[in-house]
This record gives sequence, C-alpha cells and structure tokens, in this order.
Amino acid sequence: MFPVMLNLRGLRVLVVGAGPVGLRKAKLATDAGAVVTIVDPYSLPGSGVIRESFAPHHLDGSQLVFACATADVNAAVVEVCRERGIWVCDAIVPERGTLVLPAVVRRGELQIAVSTGGASPALARQLRLQLETIFDDAYGDWVRVLGDIRGVVLASVADINLRKQIFEEFSRPEWLEQIRTGGVEEANRAMVARVNEVRTENI
Repeated sequence: MFPVMLNLRGLRVLVVGAGPVGLRKAKLATDAGAVVTIVDPYSLPGSGVIRESFAPHHLDGSQLVFACATADVNAAVVEVCRERGIWVCDAIVPERGTLVLPAVVRRGELQIAVSTGGASPALARQLRLQLETIFDDAYGDWVRVLGDIRGVVLASVADINLRKQIFEEFSRPEWLEQIRTGGVEEANRAMVARVNEVRTENI
C-alpha cells in the first residue's frame, strides 16, 4: 500500500450502499468537500440519492467510489471501477479495491492515519484508540497556530535557511506546552515576537 492524503474538494464521489458503513463514508467524503452521490434501491429519498440498484452508468463522472453494499454488488462495482481506472474502496474485501481507508486520529487539521493494509481493521482501530490518548486537542491548536505563523514568516523572512530555522524552532515541544498553559493567542503573540527577534538578529 502507498500512503497518501487525498484532496477531495469539488471531486465527485459515489457511494454504493446506504447502510451504516456507506453513510459514514458519505459523511467523511462530504466533510472533505466532495460532491457525494449515494446509490441504493432501498435508501431514503433525499438530495444526492439515487434509489436504484447499482449499474455501471452510475459511475459516470465519478473520481472515487466506495463500495458499501453486499459482497456481490461490491465485487461488480470494483470490477467496473478497475476497468475504468477509477479509485475504489471495497468495504467488505479491502484488498480487492484500489485503496483502503485507514483508522484516523483527528485533532483539528492534524490527522494521524493508521493502516494495516486491510489485514486487520480491528488492530488499526485499537492503535487509533491508543494514539487518541497521546495526542490531545492541544496538538490541533498547535497546528492551527503554526499555520497562522507560517504566513507571517513567509511574508517577512526572505532568507530560506532562516525560515527553516524558525519553522524548526516552532515545532519543538516547548511550544506545545506553552499552548497548553497559556492558550492559543498567547502562543501566537510569542511566535510573532520571536520572528521579529530573529529578523532583528540577522539584519
């Protein structure tokens, strides 16, 4: 398996099957900015829902597909997707598809993915639970502050090596502790002050 983070914003995603698994996949894709369509003959009516049995034409225009129906339907979906070169995730037989969704720890913009390549989703979930106890919400705040200060550094520090030095400093654990003790706004002010200090030292 090759690990990758996908930018789904604006992409068309098809979910075949409107059971609990399919609805979870649809929500994940929607939250990521995708345009999601669900195909299921027994689904409740609604926007983006096609109440039909799966047929190959449902794949037209799709760039990513989640097969979350019965084993037989999933097999048919995967077969057509592979023929057309469309990325597909099989919820029942992961290794049959072309991608596997990892277990993910989310803390704001920080995402930590754990995958066993489909060999043991249960182990991936257990590892995710362990990581959730290690990475608290402060990590998400840290990433947000780093995102804000990155713009400040890029706009005010021309020297590439100096930028690297500043970014590496702000990635040290003491800044995480400052966020935990003083909050986001205080950490942001301290980082801006530090950028100005470094600039002055290198004039």
